[in-house]
Amino acid sequence: MKRSGTADLPLHYGHVPAWLYERMSKLGLAIVEVILTDYGKMKF
Repeated sequence: MKRSGTADLPLHYGHVPAWLYERMSKLGLAIVEVILTDYGKMKF
C-alpha cells in the first residue's frame, strides 16, 4: 500500500470536545464492566 499525504492531528487545546467525552465515558464504563465480570472486584 502506498502512503501519501499528511494528517494534522492537533490536541484538544485545553478542553475535551463534548462528543469525545461522551464516547470515552461509555467506552470506559464498558471496559470496567468486562474487567469486573472476568476478574472480579479484588483484581480490579
